[in-house]
Amino acid sequence: MATQSKRVASSSRERKKLKIRRKVVGTAERPRLSIFRSSKHMYAQLIADENCATVASASTRDKEVQAEIAKLAKEAKDSKASSKSVLAARAVGLVLAGRSKEKRVSKVVFDRNGFLYTGRVKALADGARDGGLEF
Repeated sequence: MATQSKRVASSSRERKKLKIRRKVVGTAERPRLSIFRSSKHMYAQLIADENCATVASASTRDKEVQAEIAKLAKEAKDSKASSKSVLAARAVGLVLAGRSKEKRVSKVVFDRNGFLYTGRVKALADGARDGGLEF
C-alpha cells in the first residue's frame, strides 16, 4: 500500500506560503500574480492555475525593466537605483502590468508568496496597480 507524504514546511515563510496557496487560485480570466523576492532581484508572474500556464512575467533582470528603473531613478533623482531597491520593484510591477494589458488581462489575484506586505513587495503591488491591474 502506497502512502502519501505530506509536504513539511521547514521555514515560517513556507508555512505562510502554503496557507495562502490553499485560498488563492488563479483562473484564465483572473490569473494569480505570484511574486518572489530574492536578496538581489524581484520576480513576478501571472499564472492561470486551471491551465498550469504562465500568462506574463517580469523581473529585474529584464532589459525593459532595467530601462524603467533608470527612468524612475531619473524622476526621483536617485543615483543609487539598483535591482534590489524599492524603485526596481515598482518598475517590475509597471512592466508586468503593461505586458498583461497586451494579453488582455486587467484583473488579478495577488499572491505574496509568504512574504510580508511591506517594502519591495508592496512597491511591486503598487506599481502593478498604477500600471492598470486591479486586485
